[in-house]
Amino acid sequence: MTSIQVTFDCANPELLGEFWARALGYRAQDPPEGFATWEEFLTSIGLPEDQWNSAYAILDPDGVGPRLYFQKVPEGKVSKNRVHLDVNVGGGRGTPLEKRQRTVDAEAERLIGEGATRVRPHQDGEEYWVVMQDPEGNEFCLQ
Repeated sequence: MTSIQVTFDCANPELLGEFWARALGYRAQDPPEGFATWEEFLTSIGLPEDQWNSAYAILDPDGVGPRLYFQKVPEGKVSKNRVHLDVNVGGGRGTPLEKRQRTVDAEAERLIGEGATRVRPHQDGEEYWVVMQDPEGNEFCLQ
């Protein structure tokens, strides 16, 4: 198996990273050993304060999911994502459709409170998902 990291180009790495940490139950990556904070580390390497928010990373606290890395880029998002995350919150196919719908819709409402936008729900037979956008407009699906 080859491990992966998922990288997001964005305008505000810390803001977007914190959103995704709350959405997925992840946590911010700790600063390098010997440093109590990222600010302490960044100061020690001489990085100007106006560049401190150039990157941000979050980790699955159980070490199972991939690291998510957020990097600041100058250009904004201009079109639909070619790749997106499917966030599996509904309980899977063994869960009755009505229960999955309630669970997915409740999670959509929670994430709206965190800064996401609900784009549209979609049902295809026994499948149900909601297309969402994170605070910077990146599409993802709750299913």
